[in-house]
Amino acid sequence: MDVIYPAHSSEAQLARLQQAYAGQRSAYAQAPYPALATRKHNLLQLEKLLLDNQQRIADAIRADFGNRSEHETRLLEIFASVEGLRHTRKHLRSWSKARSRPVALWFQPARARVIPQPLGVVGIIVPWNYPVFLSVGPLTAALAAGNRAVVKMSEFTPHTGELFASLIGEYFDEQTISVINGGADVAAKFSTLAWDHLLFTGSTGVGRHVMRAAAENLTPVTLELGGKSPTIIGPDYPIDAAAASILYGKCLNAGQTCVAPDYVLLPEGKADAFLAAARESVAKLYPTMAANGDYTAIINQRHLQRLQGYLAEAAEQGAHVVPLSPPGESLDGSGKLAPTLVFNPGEATRLMQDEIFGPILPVLTYRSLDQAIAFVNARPRPLALYYFERDKQRIEQMMRQTIAGGVSINDVILHVAQHDLPFGGVGPSGIGHYHGKEGFDTFSKLKPVFMQSRINGVGLLKPPYGRLFQLMLRLMLR
Repeated sequence: MDVIYPAHSSEAQLARLQQAYAGQRSAYAQAPYPALATRKHNLLQLEKLLLDNQQRIADAIRADFGNRSEHETRLLEIFASVEGLRHTRKHLRSWSKARSRPVALWFQPARARVIPQPLGVVGIIVPWNYPVFLSVGPLTAALAAGNRAVVKMSEFTPHTGELFASLIGEYFDEQTISVINGGADVAAKFSTLAWDHLLFTGSTGVGRHVMRAAAENLTPVTLELGGKSPTIIGPDYPIDAAAASILYGKCLNAGQTCVAPDYVLLPEGKADAFLAAARESVAKLYPTMAANGDYTAIINQRHLQRLQGYLAEAAEQGAHVVPLSPPGESLDGSGKLAPTLVFNPGEATRLMQDEIFGPILPVLTYRSLDQAIAFVNARPRPLALYYFERDKQRIEQMMRQTIAGGVSINDVILHVAQHDLPFGGVGPSGIGHYHGKEGFDTFSKLKPVFMQSRINGVGLLKPPYGRLFQLMLRLMLR
């Protein structure tokens, strides 16, 4: 059962949302262009908040999940967020500068440049799976660009939401950052406000509703969605090495990661080898699971039942379902689900239609690389694609013939941790990018400015149009 705390009551949170929105609008009108020093201070404060409160954050997230590995929280939420903040502070001065652009020959000696300008007040809707990282990442970009932000936390992580709201209140004034909790009705209202930019991270289905609501105000959106991220193992790549990387990435946060490997395509005849390698990899990572603090639980009973339903349906339709739990150990009552391989699930199963968001890994085989590429391309464009291959020509073929939000070669997930790479989906897996400089640009208006020189030839192009104009036009069109 999903717990909603009294402090998150709809009426109180809706009133708080309106107050925060109006307060930040007023503050923006009075100070629309924060100095570079102010922006750096805000980023440093956010970093300090994380470093000062690591244990409290880990405890809150663990309480929300029933069990979330503290080590994963420190690595994937706190470290990743702090690294992003430090990278942004390091480069902020250069990103904030006006960017010179060339002027066409016919309009010289005029000058042109692009000026990054704060948009104003932005909204950020956060999912439950990485509630700190997916709050701080967008906040980093928004604050760096000079904006004010209101953050809506997920109702599925009430402990984390309550703590984050309290900490933000200690380290920031409400005119800079406000944190809102509450249920789906609060999130729905949040999407209807006239933000200067709205960033949503969550499912594709909910993303459609967010974009529809934002359209009423023509609010620009960045949608970080999900989908089924394929993982292809090349014909000659060592199965044991690929399996070790794939299963590690799949087991992080118990697979509750938007860029987790969603299904595997491997060469025909290698299914048994993959199973053996996957079993060995999981045994090394998690000798036990039920009482192991490093193996994360499923966020709530509803999602656990959803995943169990996927497995039951696949088995009923003839798929081979292989749990990778330790021999003799039961996970009943733990809130956890063992990593599970599902060989050859039917195309119509929910396992092959829905984003899994759990530690279940469908495994299919292919006869040729062209067939594997065709399988991927016949489906919605994914948020991530993973390819294990050492042959440069085959890597080039895969990169040229597929489209995905991001790619890791010979590993999984790690492209997301590269701060100089943009992060975002394509089509059903997302709209727009953030992280690093692309995040700064997403939350800025890159205002183009043309500066005419005192001496210029524009007069030659004005009426009355005579012989000189005709001569100039012939030169321009030759």
